[in-house]
Amino acid sequence: MNATSNPSNDDMPEEIDFSGGVRGKFYRPGATFNLPVYLDAPVLEYLAERAKAKGVPLNELVNQLLKKDIELIEAGR
Repeated sequence: MNATSNPSNDDMPEEIDFSGGVRGKFYRPGATFNLPVYLDAPVLEYLAERAKAKGVPLNELVNQLLKKDIELIEAGR
């Protein structure tokens, strides 16, 4: 199938005109990207309960725990 064929998707145009496009329009040098972290349901539930009990946001609690783990790992080297 070539780029201009459209046998099954009526929402897509036969051809798309990119002649007015701007390369790099949204590129930002040095920009950082925060990757999402997905927790298993039981882990998330437990940590959410602990965060609520401590009165801190979940991400703050998770960062505290991970920093402690990093310290322990580095201390064991």
